[in-house]
Amino acid sequence: MTPHHQRSPGRRKVLFALGGAIAAAPAVAAMAPYALADGNATTVAGALPLTIVNNTGSFDNANVHVYVVGNLDGRQVRVTPDGTLAPIALSDNGADGYTDYAISLAGSGETTLSLPYLSGRIYVSLGAKLRFKAVTDGNGNAALQYPAGWVTSDPNYAVLHDCAEFTYNSAGMFCNTTMVDMFSVPLSIRLTGAKDQTTGTLRASGRADAFAAVRQVEEFAPLVVDDTRVIAPGHGLDAGLFPSDYFAPYIDEVWSTYTGKDLTVTTNAGTFTGRVRGDQLTFAGPAQVSFARPSTRDVLFCDGNLAAPNDGTTGPVAAVLGAGFNRSTLVAQAAQPTTDPASFYRTGLTNHYAKAMHAVTEDGKAYGFAFDDVADFASYIQDTAPTGIRLTLTPF
Repeated sequence: MTPHHQRSPGRRKVLFALGGAIAAAPAVAAMAPYALADGNATTVAGALPLTIVNNTGSFDNANVHVYVVGNLDGRQVRVTPDGTLAPIALSDNGADGYTDYAISLAGSGETTLSLPYLSGRIYVSLGAKLRFKAVTDGNGNAALQYPAGWVTSDPNYAVLHDCAEFTYNSAGMFCNTTMVDMFSVPLSIRLTGAKDQTTGTLRASGRADAFAAVRQVEEFAPLVVDDTRVIAPGHGLDAGLFPSDYFAPYIDEVWSTYTGKDLTVTTNAGTFTGRVRGDQLTFAGPAQVSFARPSTRDVLFCDGNLAAPNDGTTGPVAAVLGAGFNRSTLVAQAAQPTTDPASFYRTGLTNHYAKAMHAVTEDGKAYGFAFDDVADFASYIQDTAPTGIRLTLTPF
């Protein structure tokens, strides 16, 4: 079995290309001369048709706003309505202190844009525009503060918005719909090229069902913000809305279980065999890798003691462990990763947010946590010869 996250860019490659930018201005570097000449907007290679379809049934085209922002060669950029790339500039901030990078949809029907090479996000907002702020990063370069819908003080907190992520370059298009940070606007992606693929489509009433499912679990209910969004539990934990020790009993059970027997993790590098020794889960195999007992926050963010370096050994094992914790399969299955979705989220103590996101999608795939691409369960598609990408705002 070859976990998806090891053989293709996936969401973590997209985020790496973005510099990890979420809410704060990330570090940026000088852009290659061919990409942006003299700091002015210019057309770059590889223009790909991007079609935006408004099927919300709740907002007309005049009330849907699109933003395409991201990185190219280490520098933050945006796509203009005519399909050119422009660098982020402090002078883009208006009198209110924010940029207006909104791309309007056609008066009716579909809207076709031109997407150049970059790694970025396609944001959509409904009913009001998003306020992105151009700032100076730690290196003195212009960068962009992205919306953070899980932060009450964020200027976009009250705005209905969401995004899809992508990396598009000479190797192809790699894209996903994401709920890793939050879920608000149902989106689907259709990618055509060597294949015709679609992901992210919700079942009828899927949005309402997801909100309802999260509300039904006591610890998760505070993550639902009216009818605007559901915040991912990691961000909820940081905001004091989610118990910081939620996964502690399950983490303890995993540590206890594998003190007395082996846990095996299979990756592209081979099979790792581990046991808990001295409160470290230590694996032997293609290389020795070891993990200290994670916290609930580590599990939800797949970070900290479950961080996954791009080293081909520790990283892939960490990804499989992160998926096993979130899906609550580690105790029941001593051979990981588990590939049968019927075995996911079966315990009462599980990531009910991710469970709800998967339950409402037509293909059963979603990005409910950062390692949801383990065993190919993420709403991620790629094509090495793309001819077009279609982002549809699906019915509420």
